[in-house]
Amino acid sequence: MAIKGLNLLSNKFASSRTKMTCTYKCGNACFGECANKSSNPYFGDMMSRRSALKAGSLTVLTVGTGSVLAACSTDSSSTEASSGSSSATVEQAATEAPTYKGMQFTVVEPNTEDAVVIPEGYEQSVLVAWGDPVIEGAPEFDIDNQTPEAAEQQFGFNNDFAGLVEHPDDENRMVYVCSHEYSTEPNMFKGYDAENPTEEQFLIGLAAHGLTVLEVSKVGDTGELKREFGPLNRRITGTTPFKLVGPAAGSDLVKTEQDPTGENVLGTLNNCAGGVTPWGTILSGEENFDQYFGNADLLDDEQAKERLARIGISGEETDRKWERFDDRFDVSKTPNEPNRFGYIVEIDPMNPDSTPVKHTSMGRFKHEAGQVHITDDGTVVCYSGDDERFDYLYKFVSSRKMIEGDTAHNMTILEAGTLYVAKFEGNSTDHDFDGSGELPEDGQFDGSGEWLRLMTVNEDGSAESHVEGFTAEEVAVFTRNAADTLEPTKMDRPEDVEVNPVNQKVYIALTNNSYRGATGENAEKSKEGPAEYAPIAENKNGLVMEMEDDHAGTTFNWNILLVCGDPEAAYSYFGGFDKSKVSPISCPDNLAFDTHGNLWVSTDGNALDSNDGLYAVAVDGERRGEVKCFLTVPQSAETCGPIVQDNRVLVNVQHPGEGDDSSVENPLSHWPEGGDSAPRPAVVQVWPAATEMIGVEV
Repeated sequence: MAIKGLNLLSNKFASSRTKMTCTYKCGNACFGECANKSSNPYFGDMMSRRSALKAGSLTVLTVGTGSVLAACSTDSSSTEASSGSSSATVEQAATEAPTYKGMQFTVVEPNTEDAVVIPEGYEQSVLVAWGDPVIEGAPEFDIDNQTPEAAEQQFGFNNDFAGLVEHPDDENRMVYVCSHEYSTEPNMFKGYDAENPTEEQFLIGLAAHGLTVLEVSKVGDTGELKREFGPLNRRITGTTPFKLVGPAAGSDLVKTEQDPTGENVLGTLNNCAGGVTPWGTILSGEENFDQYFGNADLLDDEQAKERLARIGISGEETDRKWERFDDRFDVSKTPNEPNRFGYIVEIDPMNPDSTPVKHTSMGRFKHEAGQVHITDDGTVVCYSGDDERFDYLYKFVSSRKMIEGDTAHNMTILEAGTLYVAKFEGNSTDHDFDGSGELPEDGQFDGSGEWLRLMTVNEDGSAESHVEGFTAEEVAVFTRNAADTLEPTKMDRPEDVEVNPVNQKVYIALTNNSYRGATGENAEKSKEGPAEYAPIAENKNGLVMEMEDDHAGTTFNWNILLVCGDPEAAYSYFGGFDKSKVSPISCPDNLAFDTHGNLWVSTDGNALDSNDGLYAVAVDGERRGEVKCFLTVPQSAETCGPIVQDNRVLVNVQHPGEGDDSSVENPLSHWPEGGDSAPRPAVVQVWPAATEMIGVEV
C-alpha cells in the first residue's frame, strides 16, 4: 500500500538508511541543507590552502559510481597513491598475537537476512518489543486496537539508548531503561494517510516517544533476562512533566503562555543515545527535535527565524502535522516552545514518582548522548556530540562532585560548571589532504586540540557568557549560534562519545558526512573540504576517533582509530592492523566497552550492502584496529544502545523493515515474530551457551 502524500526526497546517499527513515527519524537532515551556515575558516584553510583547493578537484577520485560496496572506493591513481603508505603501516603491525579476550568469537559475515544473526555458541531472545505491556494492567499489544491510553502504558516505538543497572532491593532483578527516539506512523497504523493523520494517531505517536523503565529478572545462571511488572516500571512520554533547570530556566527565551514561569515543560522528544551516570541516574539526549515544529515561515521576527533555522526549523507544515492538533508544535503560535527541547534530560529510574529534569547548562543542540566520566580527583565531566553534518563536539566540566548515595545532590551536579566546544588541529601541515584517505608520512591521522569556553554556571545559579554578543541565557538556548562565533571544528556528524574505563581515553563515533568536499550537485552544500581529522571526501562510511583528553582541562591529543568502509578499498584504515583480517564496518553510531577495554561499535546506515551490526574493536597493543562483527540486525534496521557485559549483550533493534514503500499492510520485514506479522522495534539479548563469558573461549 502506497503512503499517501509523504514528502520523501530522492535518495542520493549510498547509506542503506531509507527515505522513510530519514523523514521520520531526523526530518530529512541527511538530505537537506546543512543547518550550519557559519563561515568559520575550516581546517584546510588554516593548515594548507593548497590542500583544500586540491581536494575540490580530486574529490571525484574518492567516490564510486558503481555498486554500493564501492561507494567510497578510489580509482586506480588514488589507490596507487594511498596503498604504499598503508602497506608500510600494515607491515609494521604485529597481527600474530592471540585474539584478545572479549573478541574470541566466530565472526558474523555480512548479510541481508531478516533476522538477528549471532556467532556459533550463543543464544538469543527478545526481551521486550513495541507495544508490550510495561505497566501492570496494560492491554496486550494489538496493532488493530491501539489507543493513546494503552500506548502510555506499553513499550514505546523505535527504542534507541539502553541502560541496565542493578535493582535496589532484589539481587535476582535488574532495571532496564530505554529511550524511544521517534515514531514511524506509516509502519504503526493500517491505512495511514500522511496528509490527513487523525488526532488519535497523533496522541499515540506522542505516547510512543520518551523512555521506558522496566524491571527484569535473571533467568537461572544464564545471561538471559525476562521482563517483569514491578513498582519501578514507568513510561515517560511526550506529555510527561519535566523541570527545566540551569541558566535558561525562567528566562524570557523559554516562557510560553502555557508556562509563564519558563520552568515546566511537557514531554521529551527524539531521545537518542544516553548514558548511565555513576550516581545511578539516566541521561538521554534530545536529538532531532526540530522536525516536530512547523510554520516557522509564518513568523515576522527575522532574528527568531534565523535562530530557528540554525537548529533546523524552517518551512511551513511538518511531515507529521502535529501542529494541527497542538499549538505547542506551531511555531507561529508558540515561538518559544522549540527552545524548551534539545537538552540533556536526566531521570531517576529508582523513583517512579520523581520529576525528570532538562539541563540547560550543557547547551541546546542535537544531543546524541551524554556520557559522564569522573576523574581521579572527583571532577565530573560530561561529553556530548551534536549529530549533524559540520557541527561540533562539546563537553561540560562540573564544579560539583558526587556524594555517594545522595541522589538529590547528585542530580544537581550537571547544573554548575563550564561548557566547552572543541577545536582540532592536525600535525601533518605539509600533507595534501585530498580526500583519498592517503596517510601522512607519520603513518596516522593525528594532532592536538583545545576546548573553547562557552559559558560558566556558578554555584549560586548565576551564569557568565564567554561569547561576545551573547548572554549566558542565549548561550544556553542558542548554543550552536554562540559556538559558531568561536570557530570550533566542523565534524562529520559527531554522535556517541564515550570514555574507555580501562585506558581512560575518549572515543568518538563520527557517522558520516556525504557533503564534505562534495562536488557536482552537492557542491554548494559542502561547508569545508577534507582535513587531517576528516580525511575522506564525501565521507559515506564514517570514522572512529580516539582522544587523550585532559578531562577537566582544556587541551587534548587525538588520532583516528578507524576510517570505516570496505577493507579492500585504499581509503579505509584500521589503526594499522592488517586490513585483510577485519570485518567491513560502515557508519559507526553508538559505542560501548567490555570489561577488557575493547570498544564495541553499533552501526546505522551501513553503506556496504549489508545489514547493520555490532562490532568489537581492539584499541591497544599488537591487535589495535582489529574489527570483528559480533551480530547483525534484520533488514532496514539500525543497531542501537549496545550493552556489553561479561555474560550478555543487549542491542535495541530500531526501525526493522522501515522501507520507502513499506506499511503495516506491506511490511518489508516480519521480524521478530515471523510469519506475515508486521515488524516491531524490539530489544534483543544474546548470551553465551558454550562459554561462560562473552568473547572468551574456554
